[in-house]
Amino acid sequence: MNANTQALHALGQSLWLDNITRDILADGTLKRDIDELSITGLTSNPTIFEQAIGAGNAYDAQVAELAKQGQSGEELFFGLATRDLSQAADLFLPVHRKTGGVDGWVSLEVSPLIADDAAKTIDAARRLHAAAGKPNLYIKIPGTPAGIQAIEESIFAGVPINVTLLFSREHYVAAAEAYLRGIERRIAKGLDPKVESVASLFVSRWDVAVKDQVAPEFRNRLGIAIAQRTYKAYRDLLASPRWRTLAAAGASPQRLLWASTGVKDPAAPDTLYLEALAAPDTINTIPDKTLKAFADHGKVGAVMAPDGGDAEAVIAELRKQGIDDGAVAARLQLDGAAAFSKSWTSLLEGIRGKVAQLTSAAST
Repeated sequence: MNANTQALHALGQSLWLDNITRDILADGTLKRDIDELSITGLTSNPTIFEQAIGAGNAYDAQVAELAKQGQSGEELFFGLATRDLSQAADLFLPVHRKTGGVDGWVSLEVSPLIADDAAKTIDAARRLHAAAGKPNLYIKIPGTPAGIQAIEESIFAGVPINVTLLFSREHYVAAAEAYLRGIERRIAKGLDPKVESVASLFVSRWDVAVKDQVAPEFRNRLGIAIAQRTYKAYRDLLASPRWRTLAAAGASPQRLLWASTGVKDPAAPDTLYLEALAAPDTINTIPDKTLKAFADHGKVGAVMAPDGGDAEAVIAELRKQGIDDGAVAARLQLDGAAAFSKSWTSLLEGIRGKVAQLTSAAST
């Protein structure tokens, strides 16, 4: 077991891989990451699947098979994705059982094209989770205004949810409130309050968004400050009487997850966000390149302060430099949703092209 990655686990942080391809399942890469690098979960998104399915021919046989069955578009894609994520979920099932459902999860996102329709998102979350039939599969729902309603209703329905596309403390609090309401409604109806959830805060995109607007000494500091501020809100919630009441009834905490932790600035240390975001009771979902870098030379130093550390001072200084963090958070969420929709559309176009190519080859 790698000492660097194990050190993060020792302080109470889970490491999840931010990637899924059929190749890493088939060649044993994911299994090695579990065994050697302390990986205990996995996330996916439309961009990851677009790249995975578009590269090579690993999916060709199943694409052809599903097309022959009359499947196309989103239905065909979910068939491909469910197979990959079901296989990954089985690899993580031992840690899922060992931790009582706290760890060992994989995630599948609802179609970004319905992100603004709460009713369709609620229905899709229920159907996708039921179709996969895996106890350790999260359904990802964006923490947009429409998504907040879908999150509460899905939790109430007993569907485990990974809330995605959160960019601020306020986004996180809205997602946490939705989770709490869903659990409170379950308790009021006499239902099991144990429905797992994570809330995913995106970090590095902040620094990309403001890199040309801040003084050099403040580059790559805003994302970490937003994370520190959000971590304080997370710790405050877990210490609140409202949460303690739910915990006493048997509910599990909605864990805070750091997303977008690959370094985008070539001048910054490649392990910057992993080292800065070391915090108990959190998850860090990591691209392959960043995982390998941290395993090679990462260091665990100071643990994130539960009181937010210097977050407010950093944010205040950046406001003096003209950064409106509330406006940036709103824009990042809108841009993130648009990027996922674009990847989704490209993914479906790629699948259509693949079906046409395979059909033509089979007829010659």
